[in-house]
Amino acid sequence: MKKQILTVMAVAAFAVSCTKTTTKTEQVENPDGSVTTTSTTVTQGSDALDTAKINKTKEDVKSKVDEAGNKIDNAAQKAKEDIKAKADEAGNKIDNAVQKTKEDLHKAGKDIKSGAKEIGSDAKGAAAKGAQKVEDGAKKLKEDLNK
Repeated sequence: MKKQILTVMAVAAFAVSCTKTTTKTEQVENPDGSVTTTSTTVTQGSDALDTAKINKTKEDVKSKVDEAGNKIDNAAQKAKEDIKAKADEAGNKIDNAVQKTKEDLHKAGKDIKSGAKEIGSDAKGAAAKGAQKVEDGAKKLKEDLNK
């Protein structure tokens, strides 16, 4: 699309550079002594091409096409860099969220392990207490039987 627009501009500039305009002014003295001035403007396509004008126009068009192309390339590069920066930023946010989730899960695992140890310790204590009571009960029963 860019090249088509620029080509149309080049052809238009070329067509304008090949046009020749001539203005002729003619003064005629009338029999009564007054003067009549007539101006005639003639526009015609040049039969003989002026290569200097053509080359200059061609260079002008080429420089403007190059300049426009450079502007488009610069805009595309800037857009590419902006997109890459935003993608990197989004990637960093995702990485940070994953790391936080990992840390939260690790902490939850430690809490569960700690809770399990505490429950195990409580169960051992209760079992030991229960065993002591059974032992005490057995001693008392033995004493009662010996009497």
